[in-house]
Amino acid sequence: MSFGSLVLVINCGSSSLKFSLIPSDSGAPVLSGLAERLGLDNASMTLKDTHGQKTTVVLSEASHVCALKVLFRELAERQWLPAVQAIGHRVAHGGNEFKQSVRITPGVIEKIHALSALAPLHNPANLTGIEAAISLLPQVPQVAVFDTAFHQTLPAAAYTYAIPLEYQQRYQVRRYGFHGTSHRYIAGEALTMLDLDPADHGILIAHLGNGSSVCAVQNGRSVDTSMGMTPLEGLVMGTRCGDLDFGAAAHIATCTGQSIDALYKMVNNQSGLLGLSGISSDCRTLQDARGQGDARATLAIDVMVHRLARHLGAHLTSLKRLDALIFTGGIGENSALIRELTLDRLGVLGMKLDVQKNQHTCGGRTGVISLPGSPRVVVIPTNEEKMIALDAVEICTAQTVN
Repeated sequence: MSFGSLVLVINCGSSSLKFSLIPSDSGAPVLSGLAERLGLDNASMTLKDTHGQKTTVVLSEASHVCALKVLFRELAERQWLPAVQAIGHRVAHGGNEFKQSVRITPGVIEKIHALSALAPLHNPANLTGIEAAISLLPQVPQVAVFDTAFHQTLPAAAYTYAIPLEYQQRYQVRRYGFHGTSHRYIAGEALTMLDLDPADHGILIAHLGNGSSVCAVQNGRSVDTSMGMTPLEGLVMGTRCGDLDFGAAAHIATCTGQSIDALYKMVNNQSGLLGLSGISSDCRTLQDARGQGDARATLAIDVMVHRLARHLGAHLTSLKRLDALIFTGGIGENSALIRELTLDRLGVLGMKLDVQKNQHTCGGRTGVISLPGSPRVVVIPTNEEKMIALDAVEICTAQTVN
């Protein structure tokens, strides 16, 4: 199989590296995979082709560089490596510096590094993937796509914390929002699918997964979102608590003697669905347990849904009109139960669920799940990898022409 040109999309975590190889004229990857346990024992990489055939490779070194070497060797053997025209990297935090995707230069790398203070769990890992890819394929142009960029259109009233303003001015303490690449993709898909007026429409997007966020989009621009300076604020997530009274954190610290670092780890890694249920951070597991009468699993889902409905209602006030509520992300696309429970709480907004359509719109299916006469409620699968690939192609093509 040969292609005119390919884009490699890399999403690098502290101990993982996820990738997709996408033809520049299509959103369907010809090869995708995940390297896991990097930096630990028994690191491996799993690759999956278009036929769903999987190949697992044990890595000789548990490093991102080794994972990329294995990947590039695989691409060379398939004669795809010469066709890679660009590499797009997901970068978590762009701060105030980056309002759109950019070609990676030494100056860009330096700024991403400086912004690691705002995202110490994410940006350093993203940089590891960027630097490894550049060292192995220095001749291929590389592009950074920021989770925060789409939300740089938030008005000051939406991004400003009500603390002494000097902290924002000196230390960039403000709300930034995340999942911007997903929200931007969904906003574009909704425009076409729902035949919206580009100059006059409003949508609410619920991106629900292990990490979750709500975004209010007015005329294609993000005007409010639930995540804040970090991905911790907002909704109840797999292991993140979401909104938490700072006084509660201070009380826990006083009672237990825990440090700020320990509390930060608790609210990020031991809370959310996992902390409430005591079972799992996976919504599917909790739905099964709820069906069997488990009280804590039931409470976890109820708290998650309550917070979600509350944020959707609040974000509605940032719009001038509402054309649709859109569910996306792993949970949003696949959990008919979470959608049903959420819509039950949004009846005050006139939203009415078509139960049969809701049950059948899962597993990557797109569709309207609301009844006629109700504000439209829609399921649209997200595709962040495609969005990153499109940005990489556009930026590299524009710079080649210029």
